[in-house]
Amino acid sequence: MSLLDLARTIEFPKICDPRGNLSFVESARHIPFSIKRVFYIYDVPGGETRGGHAHKECWCILIAVSGSLEVRLTDGTNEKIVKLNRSNKGLIIPPGVWDTMHDFTTGTVVLALASHPYEEEDYIRDYDEFLEYVKTQK
Repeated sequence: MSLLDLARTIEFPKICDPRGNLSFVESARHIPFSIKRVFYIYDVPGGETRGGHAHKECWCILIAVSGSLEVRLTDGTNEKIVKLNRSNKGLIIPPGVWDTMHDFTTGTVVLALASHPYEEEDYIRDYDEFLEYVKTQK
């Protein structure tokens, strides 16, 4: 099994109401880790990309709470692209998978739930370094 197989979309509970829908996420119930950090990405200028890194330990879930985007994922060998455009769906990204977010629509807001607090040493920001890291993990 490839690490890329662990990267998948998940659906969160959705409570429909004439006044508007509500979705929620609970650690260890809807996602496979305890949430240690929450951040969000917004006001991304047209044509820009975000991400462009992998983690050594941290798991992450991306949710397009507004708008849409595409996420390109690779394990260094295989690649897949996932479109996020529903507020009640998230993309699980395991450690060891490189992600790049692109094709943001105007007004997109991406919520990120992370298994670890911010630790710069957990990031791999150079793609060639990532490819070398992947070789050491096999």
